[in-house]
Amino acid sequence: MTRSARRTRRMLKVTGAGAAALLALSACSSSDSDSAKTSDSSASASASDKLSGEVTVFAAASLKESFTTLGKEFEKEHPGTKVTFSFGGSDALAASITGGAPADVFASASPKTMKIVTDAGDAAGTPATFVRNQLEIATLPGNPDKIASLKDLTKSDLKVVLCDKTVPCGAAAEKAITASKLKLTPVSYEEDVKSALNKVVLKEADAAVVYKTDVKAAGDKVEGVEFPESADAINDYPITVLKESHNSDAAKAFIALVQSSEGQKVLSEAGFLQP
Repeated sequence: MTRSARRTRRMLKVTGAGAAALLALSACSSSDSDSAKTSDSSASASASDKLSGEVTVFAAASLKESFTTLGKEFEKEHPGTKVTFSFGGSDALAASITGGAPADVFASASPKTMKIVTDAGDAAGTPATFVRNQLEIATLPGNPDKIASLKDLTKSDLKVVLCDKTVPCGAAAEKAITASKLKLTPVSYEEDVKSALNKVVLKEADAAVVYKTDVKAAGDKVEGVEFPESADAINDYPITVLKESHNSDAAKAFIALVQSSEGQKVLSEAGFLQP
């Protein structure tokens, strides 16, 4: 083979290697492009999975202030969503749910009232305790009747209001009163804790046994008096997604917010105890 022929052969080898390298680079480039497209596609899919729509929350009356705050925060974090609340006595809310009322989340003021819903098969999964609440005596501003204990509520000249015994705050009050071996005759039994507190706010009653959170929420409209027996009647608050929820993803996200450090901070500031 002549020197010229050998040179030509070497050049062909080099050219072939270069072409192979270019093909490899091209393949890598194509692969990177495909990966980028896949990534963009995933991001797009994630964006399309954003929460939207309405979330209906049935919650114990004592949660009104803190849940309203969390509802606004939820809507801010998830544009396109709307949180609608129905606050009331836990027993009445549970009855509404088992009766077919449309709702996505149920937050009860006691395991007993939550059990009404779980026994009916209307809860999705196992309810989780997210806060606890303790009783306190709400008196008129300045505590003019000098109420200092649960026993003071038995005075015949005092108008005392309690929550109905079927409501968690009423059941807890009954437990504390019974344990203290006291006989207390209220002027009325109210359908929920807000109604009981409102009797004092409107000066239609001298005192009411309610939750600490409600006394705190009322500000200077009432004065709170702690009593040691309340430590034996603390209520656990369970929460769950409901089986017939029409927006379970948003419902789960709302519960996640309630259980988050952010949610727990709002609840703690309202006077709730950690679970």
